[in-house]
This record gives sequence, C-alpha cells and structure tokens, in this order.
Amino acid sequence: MSCQHCVNAVFTALTPVEGITSADVSIGAAVIEHDGRATLDALRAAVAESGYEVTSANEERRRLPIV
Repeated sequence: MSCQHCVNAVFTALTPVEGITSADVSIGAAVIEHDGRATLDALRAAVAESGYEVTSANEERRRLPIV
C-alpha cells in the first residue's frame, strides 16, 4: 500500500470479515483486533480481494498485525 486510496481499499475489504472488532490500517501495515472468529486465512483473503498481499503476520492473542 502506498497511498490513502490503498489504505481505504484494504480497510473496506476487511469490513465483512466476521469477528473483527477494530482495524487500524495505515500505509504498509494493518493491526486487526478480533473476538476470536477472524482467522489469518480470512484476513489474507480479504486483503487479496483489495489487490494486495499479506507478506508477514504476527499472531498475538486477539490481535493480528499484518504487513
């Protein structure tokens, strides 16, 4: 992601993923907080739908920082 339009596209793509309670999307990164139902696979698929790829992810309890 290299611009605000990209950020908005990723944020919008994450909206329908069940279980997300908060999404902080910025240029080059996103931090997702969830209630346990959101999976890394679901997040990867949503980001891919917006035309981007998750290159790394650190799974923390109820928090998924993705880049």
